Amino acid sequence: MDLVIRNGGLITGDGKTFHKRAAVYVQKGRIIGVDVAAGAEIAAAARETIDATGGIVMPGLINAHAHGCIRGPSMPSGSKPFAGEDVAYFRNRHLLQGTTTLLNVCGLAMADEIDVDDAEPHAMDIRVSTAHTPKNIEAALVVDGKGLSARHLTATTDELLACGAVALGEAGGGQTLGGGAQEYRFIPQAFLHEFGVEVTPAAARRLKNAVIGRYLDPADGLSNLKLTDELECCGLSGLADADRVRDIITRSVMPSVALSLAGFDEIAREAKRSGFPAIFHNAAPSAKRLIAAVEKHPKAHLVAGHSNHPSFHPEEAVSIAQNLRGKGAIIDVSTLDCIGTRWRNDPSNLDALIDAGCVDTISTDFAGGHWDGILEAIQRMVRKKQLSAAEAVALASGNVARVFTQMAGDRGLIEKGKRADLIVVDHVNLSRVRHVVIAGRIVVRNGRLI
Repeated sequence: MDLVIRNGGLITGDGKTFHKRAAVYVQKGRIIGVDVAAGAEIAAAARETIDATGGIVMPGLINAHAHGCIRGPSMPSGSKPFAGEDVAYFRNRHLLQGTTTLLNVCGLAMADEIDVDDAEPHAMDIRVSTAHTPKNIEAALVVDGKGLSARHLTATTDELLACGAVALGEAGGGQTLGGGAQEYRFIPQAFLHEFGVEVTPAAARRLKNAVIGRYLDPADGLSNLKLTDELECCGLSGLADADRVRDIITRSVMPSVALSLAGFDEIAREAKRSGFPAIFHNAAPSAKRLIAAVEKHPKAHLVAGHSNHPSFHPEEAVSIAQNLRGKGAIIDVSTLDCIGTRWRNDPSNLDALIDAGCVDTISTDFAGGHWDGILEAIQRMVRKKQLSAAEAVALASGNVARVFTQMAGDRGLIEKGKRADLIVVDHVNLSRVRHVVIAGRIVVRNGRLI
């Protein structure tokens, strides 16, 4: 036998089962047995043993909405790839937070760009999605597109799926639909270029909402007098007149919006035709388009990404999620930076959705590289008694495996025959990861990468 994990509690990932004490047996990368009866452990020698006393064994997390973990074009904007050291940092953070399978949903990279040619593959199983449709590519080029080469521009979803992509999307994004990336990157860049002044993400969000509102409609913008007041509140009084600020923000955000929304229809059609799941940017500006896509393609597997998006008010987030879920969509929430970091976001929308019982899966998204770990959110849900530990863990394991079967159908549950992707966490604080096992191999021991 290759590995035995013993003496810990066990959460199987099915949303119901939590054993106070169990042993898990691993051979050739697969789970070959689970004992839950006291004293019933198999008396067999194992090459390696993990003593999980004081911990809980659970399935490795499956994160189906992340960015920045591959070497190809980044984000739905097709921006230049992240530097190699940044990619390594992001990957290792996910791994140390308990993720064993990760879907990078930037969407416009190729399947062979997960790693550079001479790079050692990462311990995590990292996959890519595809958003290679005309409108999504056009939206990327309008807002950035500097990471796209000829082969990215001419690729098709069929080509990518045949080469290993496991999902479609992300349709839309913070870059092309006026979301977080506009606030922490593109609007601040525009202000720096125009005025030589750095604008904080919080100020960029406030000014963006003042100019075009939560629904990205210039008709919802404030008057010049009120916009001037907003500039003063942001510490930018006297920087420029209201008309110039309005023009800068509108030019940064609006050119890609209609194209990106049209890309929703393309991705939904591809999801229905191919049978692969598709991830969508669910936010105030895009919710109506997503609802229409779900209504038009009820048999497609459409995932409403980060349904706790900060552009929603809490009651609005719940109403839209219930509407989408009732029509057959999968409701995903993301940690963003709303659990412990609180860089730009807070947990009010996440809390509302969990309390309403309308969440199917949880992921991290990116949050400008400042995302909080999935287990931090799970620990919070358990501490607040919103969900049991078994229910909360299923949001990042068994539930995700059922949606993304092409990527994770052989994992996400601790049962005989499944791939041995396992983590051991502290039983008091589920966000403290002790050990990580991927395909039967220990890759993190005592909180340190091996």
